[in-house]
Amino acid sequence: MDNKEIYKRTLGFSYRAFFAEVLSLLILGGCAALGFLVAERTFNKGLIGLAVGCVVGLILLVIVLRYMSYEYKAAQIAMMTKAITEGELPDDVIGEGKKTVKERFTTVAAFFLATGLIKGIFNEIGNAIESLGRSVGGDKGGTVGSVISTVLQTVVNYLCDCCLGWVFYRKDVKAARATCEGAVLYFRHGKTLLRNMGRVFGIGLASLIPIGGAFFGIAYLIMSRFPAAFATLTNEIVEAAARNSAYLNPFFTNPANMTLACAALVGLIMWAIIHSVFVRPFVLVGVLRNYLVSGMEELPTEDSFALLDGKSKKFRKLHAELA
Repeated sequence: MDNKEIYKRTLGFSYRAFFAEVLSLLILGGCAALGFLVAERTFNKGLIGLAVGCVVGLILLVIVLRYMSYEYKAAQIAMMTKAITEGELPDDVIGEGKKTVKERFTTVAAFFLATGLIKGIFNEIGNAIESLGRSVGGDKGGTVGSVISTVLQTVVNYLCDCCLGWVFYRKDVKAARATCEGAVLYFRHGKTLLRNMGRVFGIGLASLIPIGGAFFGIAYLIMSRFPAAFATLTNEIVEAAARNSAYLNPFFTNPANMTLACAALVGLIMWAIIHSVFVRPFVLVGVLRNYLVSGMEELPTEDSFALLDGKSKKFRKLHAELA
């Protein structure tokens, strides 16, 4: 199966993830708006109500996205892995994907424990690169190292997904060992996998302008119909800044500018959602294929684990647990 076919066959996960993301956004926005209105009319403290509403909304958002990641994102990666390594997918891709995830990670807690560990290892590798740059070239070296680390952090989510795919592929070994193997794969075949970085950044930037711009325009047209609400919000912010003797950029003292800023935020959030659930999986298929093939051609051994023992405490601890 080629990358395009795999993407199309696993697109059902993206539609479900999109629904969950939008639902989460609506929950957050609804809680924030409700908190602001209730507090403003009851105590004339709309900004405090907005903050409380945001906190409640964020808690609910995390709950929804937590299960979404477990049910849809992981299942999509599992099915992509199956298609790449076996060359076929079952008729019921959605059902088989969920089944595969639950077989590998019997509980939500087990899934997030594994994925948290994977991300921690790759973050430590990024920090090591930054430190190396600083030690070699002083401040200038540190700047170079920081740039490299920032780039690595941008693609770290792809690497985590690839490592998760390897864990699904290595279903006959414990998830801990498969995680160690997956981390070694990136470190050992970094040059091969870094070839995907141009595509990662290029497609990301190319999708930002049309998607973010379109939703910015839609949001602004809707928000501009409620000038009184943004005037009230602006006044609340100005008063709060004055009470706390805090500096407030003059841009945000104008209700019209506040409307623009909120519309821009909505556009950015909607781009992040659409890019995450539709564009990113398209890129991931190619990155994941290179990652899996590199491991299938040369399976990581116990000796190769020593490559990362000195570069990641989390990796070293996990490696020790395998003994």
